[in-house]
Amino acid sequence: MKAIRIITLHGGQGLTAQISNYGAKVLSLVVPDNQGVAKDVVLGFKTMEEWQQKETYFNAIIGRYANRIKDGRFTLDGKTYQLPINNGTNSLHGGVHGFNEKVWNIVGQTRYSVSLHYRAADGEEGYPGNLDVYVTYTLTKDNALSIQYEAKTDQPTILGFTNHAYFNLAGEGSGTVHNHILQIFADNYTPFDDTACPTGEILPVEGTPMDFRQPTRVGDRVDDPFFAPGRGIDNNWVLRKTMNDKKEAQLAAVVEADGRKMEVWTTMPGLQVYTGNWVEQNEGKSGAMYNVQHAICLEAQSFPDSPNHPNFPNTVLRPGEVYYEKTLYRFVTK
Repeated sequence: MKAIRIITLHGGQGLTAQISNYGAKVLSLVVPDNQGVAKDVVLGFKTMEEWQQKETYFNAIIGRYANRIKDGRFTLDGKTYQLPINNGTNSLHGGVHGFNEKVWNIVGQTRYSVSLHYRAADGEEGYPGNLDVYVTYTLTKDNALSIQYEAKTDQPTILGFTNHAYFNLAGEGSGTVHNHILQIFADNYTPFDDTACPTGEILPVEGTPMDFRQPTRVGDRVDDPFFAPGRGIDNNWVLRKTMNDKKEAQLAAVVEADGRKMEVWTTMPGLQVYTGNWVEQNEGKSGAMYNVQHAICLEAQSFPDSPNHPNFPNTVLRPGEVYYEKTLYRFVTK
């Protein structure tokens, strides 16, 4: 078995990150506030054993398909594929043993970046095609954690990646994210059925609790009856696309708390916001207990269940094509 390693990245303006090749996870992300006080703003654990046994999606790269696929089933080129069911009646985050549990290969490293590779075999978790995935984490000069995704396949397949970072801008272990101020640059969303899978509709956020077009305190919305089925926010927004070049990252969301402001820039079509609604009584890396709504995840990704909705953005990759997407979490001193 490949050795599990931890790489420390150093950026400008006091930004540092620890990345592991286990699950391609962000183990820590230390960010100064507007007074220069640095704190780790992602939840996590003290030991690698805990990273493997506890909340296994924490800060990991999710694949082969992030989010839910209805009934774990999709049809591609006339053939129906059945995936493992691991979330109610659906398949979630790549199946029972997704990319978040794999030991990746380290294929490049500098003081400020690391590149990781994983080959998902044909038939792994039910997905077709041998898929080569490359993820590069970079701490940029403009104070961002950049995540770049590339992939190639030898058979037609579906795919959709994300990073599942659990953020708390007041510092991990500091309690709920209710005082975080969130703004999402989206005019529409994808409503869900009773299994938390999209109905296929795309509806306007206006007049609904999904309207975060203006900066909004998370605590003023998170327990709204609209979000009750998920015990908090766990929904997908349809991001605005104002640029002709799909591969140019656009501003998707802004969140701020305790003197730290984070912008989410991405080429992805959707943003799943999740407020850690099922994280209960887990001791974190600093000894504090993590609980419900102690984090906010801003998962730039393809829409959930896209393979089953022709009106959603394409998630099919074919031989000879190169999948390329990127997301940046950029920190702005207030």
